[in-house]
Amino acid sequence: MNNGDGKHTELLTVQETAKLLKVPVSWVYGHTRKRSIDPLPGYRLGKYWRFREDEVLAWIVRQRTGR
Repeated sequence: MNNGDGKHTELLTVQETAKLLKVPVSWVYGHTRKRSIDPLPGYRLGKYWRFREDEVLAWIVRQRTGR
C-alpha cells in the first residue's frame, strides 16, 4: 500500500497491531468501535480489521500530545 510519500507500507492484522502496541487483542477491537472517544485508525475489510503502522504510530503521538 502506498502511503502518499512513495513508500509502501504493509497492512497490519489485529494481532500484529496488538503486538506493536503491547496490548491485548481485545483492547485493539475495543478502540476500533465508533463509540470510542478517539478510535484507533483502521480499515474494515469485510469481517477483518487492518491497520497501517504509520497511522497507528501517529495516533499514539496524538494521544500523548492531546491533538
